[in-house]
Amino acid sequence: MGSFGRGVQAVPVVDREDEARLRGAGSRNLKLAYNFVVTHLVGLLCLPLLAALAVELGRRYIREDLLQLSQTAWQRLQEPLVLRAAAAAVSALITVALIFFLTRPRTVYLVDFACYRAPDELRTPFSKFVNHSRLSGFFDESSLEFQRKILERSGLGEETYFPPALHSLPPRPSMAAAREEAEQVMFGALATLFENTRVRPKDIGILIVNCSLFNPTPSLSAMIVNKLDLRSNILSFNLGGMGCSAGVIAIDLAKDLLQVHRGTYALVVSTENITQNWYFGNRKAMLIPNCLFRVGAAAVLLSNRGSDRRRAKYRLVDAVRTHLGADEAAFRCVYQEQDDAGKTGVSLSKDLMAIAGSALRRNITALGPRVLPLSEKLLFLCVEIARRSGRRMAPYVPDFKLAFEHFCIHAGGRAVIDELEKSLSLSPTHVEPSRMTLHRFGNTSSSSIWYELAYIEAKRRVRRGHRVWQIAFGSGFKCNSAVWEALQNVNPTPGNPWMDCIDKYPVELVFPESQNSTADGPAPRS
Repeated sequence: MGSFGRGVQAVPVVDREDEARLRGAGSRNLKLAYNFVVTHLVGLLCLPLLAALAVELGRRYIREDLLQLSQTAWQRLQEPLVLRAAAAAVSALITVALIFFLTRPRTVYLVDFACYRAPDELRTPFSKFVNHSRLSGFFDESSLEFQRKILERSGLGEETYFPPALHSLPPRPSMAAAREEAEQVMFGALATLFENTRVRPKDIGILIVNCSLFNPTPSLSAMIVNKLDLRSNILSFNLGGMGCSAGVIAIDLAKDLLQVHRGTYALVVSTENITQNWYFGNRKAMLIPNCLFRVGAAAVLLSNRGSDRRRAKYRLVDAVRTHLGADEAAFRCVYQEQDDAGKTGVSLSKDLMAIAGSALRRNITALGPRVLPLSEKLLFLCVEIARRSGRRMAPYVPDFKLAFEHFCIHAGGRAVIDELEKSLSLSPTHVEPSRMTLHRFGNTSSSSIWYELAYIEAKRRVRRGHRVWQIAFGSGFKCNSAVWEALQNVNPTPGNPWMDCIDKYPVELVFPESQNSTADGPAPRS
């Protein structure tokens, strides 16, 4: 900025935003320096001591003394008592090493994953959504206007996908159409996964499928066993009714099973079914899911084979699950029910964001001690001691950016992403994968965190040693986390759903000004 006048030279000045940015950068650098010192404190303290010890030993012991000392030690070792003691010590060490090796947790590797990309003819621009809703005859003008405003402010783009049944006029939400959607998305993702990994379906020992709202008989997992001709002794699980966080639950279940069953693969398929779960009524709390949920699925291949480490993309560091179902308000905040006209839908409570915030706090309280560096643990401890001693201080929110390079926040809606960006003090780059996934693919439920990881890979941002935090929220009410560590510099694999459009992203998101917008779900309460 500058001040210009006739015959007066412009004098540049720094505006308030620049000052705030400089202060923030200085504070950030100071914190990084503090984190480095605390993390490497032992090494920094020991280094001069070791150097002084080496100098002193070099001064006191000349070469001949060292040679004589070694000869004396060798003579002592040849004495029978010393030999027996040495043998006993070696045996004890071997026994301890064997016990440790046999009882240590098995490393779970993420070999690869694949996300379903729907064909272009299933794209649903806003205009098509509104026109079909109007022509269907199920919605009154107030509901149509409400849905239009939700779409404009939701963070979704014009290229998200609906299943074939909802492109028909009138819509045909039948059991057959729902099965058709399930087969299309699951086997689409699985075909890409098996092609990229070259793993035979017969090698799969564990199969876990999660889909919250569509649970036919035979189950979706049985559908995969039948289609892929999986082996008869496969451990098969079908998780239903567990909401958008069920993908992390499936990963955690697979981790536990891989601790017991040696040398096998676990296949996790996360999806949601829209065809039979479209709401055809006029209750506004039930109309929001219509505008947010879209077609999607992810297939994830996990392994506990040591031979897979070379080609695996990540290893599972930890998984933490938080369940608030014992609280009635949390239990009912995302609730499938019928409206007064008998139409079934999922109702979202106005307390949803407050409950999600509470679930997040409990989850990161459990996760933090496992992943945060020592510097953050010390700061947290000091603040807690000061608060409990009577000083009025705000609780310290740890800087999770020191523990993770990448964040995959469930793309449940704009409000969810905004709230976590604010609560965790994240930068726009950290939440970029979530915002862009919501824009390009919509809320694909439990698979959204995998579309986000696919985005980060397509941008070629994952380097060896980087850690990824996947955070998902779901009905019940649940908040679940999974932490992964990259074992290599990860490049996008063939079939990555972003590859033909990644250069267009990130896009700028512009929203109409509104007061108390419910476009992305209930607004958080102050």
